[in-house]
Amino acid sequence: MYPIIGVIVLIVFFLFTALKILNEYERAVIFRLGRVINAKGPGLIILIPIVDKMVKVSMRLVAMDVDPQDVITLDNVSVKVNAVIYFRVIDPIKAIVEVENYNYAISQLAQTTLRSVCGGAELDELLSARDKINAQLQEILDTHTDPWGIKVATVELKHIDLPQEMQRAMAKQAEAERERRAKVINAEGEFQAADRLAAAAKIIDAYPTAIQLRYLQTMREMSAENNTTTVFPLPIDLFRPFLQLMESKKDHP
Repeated sequence: MYPIIGVIVLIVFFLFTALKILNEYERAVIFRLGRVINAKGPGLIILIPIVDKMVKVSMRLVAMDVDPQDVITLDNVSVKVNAVIYFRVIDPIKAIVEVENYNYAISQLAQTTLRSVCGGAELDELLSARDKINAQLQEILDTHTDPWGIKVATVELKHIDLPQEMQRAMAKQAEAERERRAKVINAEGEFQAADRLAAAAKIIDAYPTAIQLRYLQTMREMSAENNTTTVFPLPIDLFRPFLQLMESKKDHP
């Protein structure tokens, strides 16, 4: 009876230690007597108890936050910059064998790379050319992590914290730029209005009756409003002889 119980216990122990189930996104790096033999999974895998050792590796995309870094830009402005990295394990064997802790290694590498890249750019470039900075960060990180069997998919700058003095200076600059554009637009409007008035004056000079029609239209608009002012229109032609007489006296005193 006891031998049968012992055999059953051994079988249960063998099944518990030898049979492993991995999810779809997991891979198992198998070490046999300290040597890597293969990466197995997903699904059911069989291990040799005591002889084989399994290390699980997740193959899913990982989003890692990079802690805010104090950076001095190329134009000597002190800012704080943080970012987020998206990466995944491509080769699970390299990710386990080539580096001790790939998450910690990527985090430290990302911090130093973020400081060096942002420190080599000016503040305006850092604010307006984020795509260029992101691409440069992604290329550098991907080159360094490729021997580890890791693919860096995307690097994005999340936030750039500027000093209060710089924020006020940038606000003043933006306000001055808006005022400049407003003055330019106003000047363009005055120029277009003067151009239109000059064209209208030429037409009225060629057709003197046009000023009379415009005068009557203005009187009609004034009479349509509720006011107490009474206006008596007088034809301008009545004053033309007096104007001519004054001009002739001025020419022949």
